[in-house]
Amino acid sequence: MDYTSLAQQLVKTAVARGADAAEVYLQAARNLSIAVRNGDVETIQEAASQGATFRVFVQGRMASSNCNDLQQASLESALTRAIEFAKITTADPNNVLPTDTGVTPVEGLYDPAIATVAMDRKIEIAKSLEQLAMKDPRITRSAGSRYAEGEGEIALANSNGLAKGYKVSNCGMGVSVVAEKGDQRSPGSKSCTRRFFADLLPPAQIAAEAARNACDMLDPRPVKTQKAVVIFHADVGATILGGILAAVNGERVAQGASFLGTKLNQPVASDLVTVIDDGTRPKGLASRPFDGEGVPTQTRTIVEKGVLKGFMYNTSVARRANTRSTGNAVRGGGAGAMGIGAHNFYMVAGTSRFDDIVKATKVGLLLRGVTGYGINPANGNFSGGAEGLWIEDGRIVFPVKGLTIAGTAAEMFANIDMVGDDLDLNRGVASPTIRIAVLQIGGES
Repeated sequence: MDYTSLAQQLVKTAVARGADAAEVYLQAARNLSIAVRNGDVETIQEAASQGATFRVFVQGRMASSNCNDLQQASLESALTRAIEFAKITTADPNNVLPTDTGVTPVEGLYDPAIATVAMDRKIEIAKSLEQLAMKDPRITRSAGSRYAEGEGEIALANSNGLAKGYKVSNCGMGVSVVAEKGDQRSPGSKSCTRRFFADLLPPAQIAAEAARNACDMLDPRPVKTQKAVVIFHADVGATILGGILAAVNGERVAQGASFLGTKLNQPVASDLVTVIDDGTRPKGLASRPFDGEGVPTQTRTIVEKGVLKGFMYNTSVARRANTRSTGNAVRGGGAGAMGIGAHNFYMVAGTSRFDDIVKATKVGLLLRGVTGYGINPANGNFSGGAEGLWIEDGRIVFPVKGLTIAGTAAEMFANIDMVGDDLDLNRGVASPTIRIAVLQIGGES
């Protein structure tokens, strides 16, 4: 089916029926998931779906409606509802649609080979992951392994002349296991997701890391409450990076609910910190040629050597802020409103090797897991439960659990004094290992 042409035709229909402006977003998808536990295939689920979302504007009023299939009757009903709803909502001069008809070329979004891989092979991947992880004698239980894939096609058109579309795919696998020792139970997991099937990591590597993550946390010891170095492992670095992401949301900035809202072009972090939002990275899991309302994506520097350089906007919020959309609209806002979100959001890698960061630490915590709220985007306060590995004299000496860490975003980012070279860009929000020179750690009194 030519989804883009269908979207264009539906836009014309909306305008003919009384909408001053209209947008049509069409999506078709196929998803597969395979779950294995203790060598048995627990579930195989495959589903295909189609749907349409209408946004219509009548005298500055906006409303939306959607349907879960592309049958003519369903489309007609959804469009009629959207127009009726728009007539009774509150008018807003910022209710506008984008006009940029461009598309950013992005390579590596769709792998047609995923659908051609035999089902038996996909099942074998999930089974072998579990088998390999269970080879470690300290691993006594499996919490299951899985393989999943998806592919989809997006089309968007609006009454300003936009007509765009693209195809995407992804696939992934993961395993979760439990290490036991006496009365101790220590879980560990590892997963891998890629755009292309051929880029998936070897199952043996994923299984080994899952087993190691579980076993590393056996025999934890207590530590005293103190201020010490905290090293955020690359696997959890996104915990604090997410605080920046939420705080550069233009909607929050406009509402006065961002701790970074008044800091544009000012230092907000160590000069080792550079943060990028990139919607154009080849094979990036969050890459796409245009955002949720059709604005072309781009690569933007959010923080450059510690200095805040920009916020993220969709079209309506940008209009309120007297600026331009940054191509960060995400769909799913209430009453048809667009949200704001990142693409491939990451902290640029540094030059320090992971082992050297550990060796340079006299006393501190290598953080491997965080629970709680992280950084509050409104005031910048940080707190959360923590577990990881304790470091003394540059060596990892024992695991620790049941700790808390607390501070403020200002002191955390300013005190980053080492940044690792281990950035994994195959994540939507990614960070290398980062070391914070001092942070409050709550343990035993």
